[in-house]
Amino acid sequence: MTQHRKGLVLDFGGVLTTPLVHAAFAFERRAGLAEGTLLTGLYLDPEAIRLTEELERGGLTQTQWNEAAATRLGISSDNLMGRIFADLRPEPTLIAAAAAARRAGVKVGILSNSVGLEPWNLYDGYDLETRYDALVLSEAHGTRKPEPEIFRIVLRELGLTAEECVFVDDTEQHLPPAAELGFATVHAVDPARTVAALEALLGIPLTDVTPDPDRVTS
Repeated sequence: MTQHRKGLVLDFGGVLTTPLVHAAFAFERRAGLAEGTLLTGLYLDPEAIRLTEELERGGLTQTQWNEAAATRLGISSDNLMGRIFADLRPEPTLIAAAAAARRAGVKVGILSNSVGLEPWNLYDGYDLETRYDALVLSEAHGTRKPEPEIFRIVLRELGLTAEECVFVDDTEQHLPPAAELGFATVHAVDPARTVAALEALLGIPLTDVTPDPDRVTS
């Protein structure tokens, strides 16, 4: 008999939002930068990677990151993070699926490598504190995905074990450490495929967003 999971841990950017890379490409076009400039200058360069990891751990402010990144790109630093991701939008399929899971009795947590909250707040308007059972932002804990400790933190917040949970992330390298702890993992590439995988692992339908008053949960 299949033992279905009863906890769901979701990455934020690229899972509950549209893909980050699409927003980055749109920014490059607006800024008159060649396609791939951000990837090369900010996410493949060792020093730029170090700065982003420090930002995610809370050791660097978003403003400091903006200034360092702008220098590398040769553009204005004013609200750079917000300008890069200005085209991000909510991903309704996954947001609805998460809400359906909670209604069915599944505990749902958010686990995000944060990018600072000022001057631009990635999470603004999503009501994460009220719509989910746990919210773990990396900067508040001094650790980041894929480090195992941050997965342990969200498990403590949910009051569950890894073997009871599913972890979803659009960044593939974040999945193996979670799997080693006992999570079932889903690589979020396409929203419909992600929801189908979650329905199988949780053993509940997630595409019907209408609450069922007769559903019995344990």
